[in-house]
Amino acid sequence: MLCYWGAQVREGLGLLQPDNVKHADCGGIRFMCPKSEIQDMSAGKSFIGFIRDGKVSVLRLRAEDSGHDGRLKQLQLKKEKFRSIVCGGAGAVLLAYGGKVLIMDNSSMCTPLKGLDNRQVIQIACGDQHSMALTDDGQLFVWGENSHGQLGLKEGRSGSLTAQHIQSLSGIPLVQISAGGDHSFALSLSGVVFGWGKNNAGQLGLGDTTDRYVPTVVNSLNQRKTVFISCGGEHTATLSKGGTVFTFGSGCFGQLGHNSFTDEHHPRVVAELWGSKVSWITCGRNHTLVLVESSKLIYSFGCGTQGQLGNGQMINQSVPLPVNLPTKSNHKCAIEKPIAGEKHSFALCFKKLGNESAKPKPNLGRGVWTLNERRIKRWLTESDSKSWRTIKKEINKVFSSAACLNGSFLKTSCDKHYQTSVEFCGLDFNLVRKSFAEIPVNERVISEVLKVVQCTLLPSLNTSPAGVEDLRLYLLLPELIRVLQKPQRTELTEALASKILQLNPAALKVLEMYWSRLPDDCLQGMVKLFRKASAKLIGRIAVDNINYDMPTRVQKCVQVLQMLYKVCCSTHNDITKTDFIIHEINDLLDTLHATTEDVDNMNQQLVGMAYHGAFFGNIIRRNQMMALEQYYFTTLNSLLSLPCIFNLEAKCNLLKNRIWQGSYELILRRTALVDNCFSVLRNGNEQHLKTRWLRVVYTEDMYRSDVNKRDFFDKVFKELHAPASQMFMYDDNETMIWFPSRPSIEKERYFLFGILCGLAFNNSCVVDLPFPLALFKKLLNVKPSLKDLREFDPVLGKSLQYILDYSDDVEEMDMNFRIKWDGTEVELDPAEPGKIVSNYNRTDFVDKYVDYVLNKSVEEVFEEFRRGFFKGCESHLVEMFEPEELRGVMVGNEEYDWDTLKQKTRYEGLFDDEHPTIISFWEVFDELTSREKKAFLLFLTGFERVPILGMSQVKMRVRNLYNSTQDHLPQALTCHSLLELPVYQSRTTLKEKLIEALNHRRGFWED
Repeated sequence: MLCYWGAQVREGLGLLQPDNVKHADCGGIRFMCPKSEIQDMSAGKSFIGFIRDGKVSVLRLRAEDSGHDGRLKQLQLKKEKFRSIVCGGAGAVLLAYGGKVLIMDNSSMCTPLKGLDNRQVIQIACGDQHSMALTDDGQLFVWGENSHGQLGLKEGRSGSLTAQHIQSLSGIPLVQISAGGDHSFALSLSGVVFGWGKNNAGQLGLGDTTDRYVPTVVNSLNQRKTVFISCGGEHTATLSKGGTVFTFGSGCFGQLGHNSFTDEHHPRVVAELWGSKVSWITCGRNHTLVLVESSKLIYSFGCGTQGQLGNGQMINQSVPLPVNLPTKSNHKCAIEKPIAGEKHSFALCFKKLGNESAKPKPNLGRGVWTLNERRIKRWLTESDSKSWRTIKKEINKVFSSAACLNGSFLKTSCDKHYQTSVEFCGLDFNLVRKSFAEIPVNERVISEVLKVVQCTLLPSLNTSPAGVEDLRLYLLLPELIRVLQKPQRTELTEALASKILQLNPAALKVLEMYWSRLPDDCLQGMVKLFRKASAKLIGRIAVDNINYDMPTRVQKCVQVLQMLYKVCCSTHNDITKTDFIIHEINDLLDTLHATTEDVDNMNQQLVGMAYHGAFFGNIIRRNQMMALEQYYFTTLNSLLSLPCIFNLEAKCNLLKNRIWQGSYELILRRTALVDNCFSVLRNGNEQHLKTRWLRVVYTEDMYRSDVNKRDFFDKVFKELHAPASQMFMYDDNETMIWFPSRPSIEKERYFLFGILCGLAFNNSCVVDLPFPLALFKKLLNVKPSLKDLREFDPVLGKSLQYILDYSDDVEEMDMNFRIKWDGTEVELDPAEPGKIVSNYNRTDFVDKYVDYVLNKSVEEVFEEFRRGFFKGCESHLVEMFEPEELRGVMVGNEEYDWDTLKQKTRYEGLFDDEHPTIISFWEVFDELTSREKKAFLLFLTGFERVPILGMSQVKMRVRNLYNSTQDHLPQALTCHSLLELPVYQSRTTLKEKLIEALNHRRGFWED
């Protein structure tokens, strides 16, 4: 049965003779039962269209200056059967069962739509001058006018007669589309609503009246479980699961149903329908119809001047009221759906069979292809050639479309997929892993999937997502790549990394949030995927010929790995730092070191060589090796900003073995070491300080210009840390220092002190720098904590921890936010002087206390130090290290493994490990006290503490002291850890001379 009401129209609509049309008792409603069942219908500005038995008929409506309608005309489209028709402002769009789309113009002529490339369309929509088509692979195409951006193709694009793909929605699994006068809407499987086009009355629901030229998420409808959208001329209605209706846009005719005639720029619930469980909505030009299936009622509101509200009155109505449908047939028929047109309204009804409907209810989740267990199982079990052709097409359809894959594994239990947000991706990862794990069972299937993913899906990924759910692809693809064939995994991972890095900052931030919420096994698998790809590429660099694209390819994978590392550091303790280390880096460093040695050897061979064939051949080989050396160096240098892949050994080797650009010389006097040093550094060339190897020359001892660097650092730091320098404040035991809040010396000295510290780092010199870890955190822009304060001031730290742990139910504590530090009283909360510490604000009190002591109170002094520090060294080298590592590199440790020192010692000249002098030396060494052994380490290397990598890094060498007598003391070249030992005749003499050298006769301690 068909009911209709509204503006005057041909009686019977041409479907029946006028005398077969029945009239309801009131409301101006007519109803009839056409001989052929109406499968679909639509009413626009110029036409009403019907589909019966797959055939299309149209009725031209009377124009304003014409007194009658046209006749019902069946379109001569013999080759196709049609399933859907949508009438717009000027013509109509037809959808055939095979997915073909025809366009009907104002003269009823139909032509195939161009630009769909044999795609199968599952939905169509039509506005005043534009139309839309949704394909079964989730892609949205548009055509027509674009005066207000209603095509969604970006600003400046003109209209089109052929179908144009909306690229920005290519990864969104769309389930429904709707077109209004000059605006458009699309709905995703997760209930996310996208709007674009004309917005003069707020019909896009975005809170303003600015037109949009690209699909834009209507954030106000997020997580509202939207299941259907309908667009009117300048208003929009949405239906949520459960039956709630929201409307927005123009309200001048009451078409929003809010008991007012004003516009709404945000979606607003139609309060009069609250609790009615609406099952269908439809918007006409200026009126709205809703169906409440349970009560068999249609409600109408909006413009009613042509009777289109079905209430028997020709007035506008701003609240929903029931349409006066004929009651006699209600027990025999059920309403399928209402249809609102320009000035008309319709209700399609069908007969009921007992308690069940003769027709199924409309499926709002229809259409887009997705991957499911049933489909995968069929792919794996059907193997005949005919079935394989079909399977191959299905694989191509699903895996070539980001939208199809995106919509395949939603967490639909308890409607959780409707909760998709910047914090929740909406995926069921158990289903993802289970489904993908089955694919490798069939070699043909996995090979086809691989080909489609590699050639089509990855290149098509949208790097400018229209909504957060588009980012699901970046979570699904790592899981998929992990089950594909090993030879292609690295290439696929590279392509995915490249796409991830092209995402805009906002999208990257959401993706990192999604990573942080992943199940541990999924995140672990993602880390492993990118680490393996990075390791494989780095390994190839070390063994293959020069390929200048390779460093860039490596960097992309490692950049993603670094992003994952930061996420894991903040949220996933089960994934450790070692999970990110790439040991092939060490192989590349070894290769670089070996290549550098080869270049040095070749250079030595060329010295004094005659100019003949061998000479020029060696020149060519030397140049080739130099190019290879530079290639390795450039590769490593490009990775310095991505330190997660380096183990500590690799970081230290990079720091120690980088290429220097000459030397930077400090010519100093021992008698005024600090002032003399600061005077030279004050005007030092920053580039030279950072890139040149430091040499220290003493005017009193010019001939030892290459061996005084470590001695220099040891002496100058001891002077600067001494209380007499007045530079620092000390802990209670005077073993640790910190910056003063009120320095008694000029701030420039902290800048110069910073340069010295930077130079020590730059030259891999272990120095006496007894600061808490807070210093090294601050250099790396890591926020210091209460634990760091406790390291410097254990008593204060313990007291603050006690405040945090205090468990008694006391509202206020006997203290306030006024503290005393370094002799100064400070208000931690200046906005509220004298504020009392309570159970509610104690965490804030402790945070502010720590922040003041370690940050605010020393801000000016520390910034001077920091500025100087990074004048003395390269920031990107510093940033390779974690705070604990940086402290270890600069300060060393106290793990004195003397056995390792002995085992790693090498002998030169007369000595070997069985020489009597060497045997006596180690016997004497074993008898030394702990303090004396540390003094020996200082004597040998210039530092008292062990390098961070352990005693094995000392690499002690021992040789005989030439032209020495029994009166000579042992000597040491600290920069080379070289001990020069006279050949003593007795063990007693050796012990006496060694202890004398340690106590009185080393370097610039000599009187």
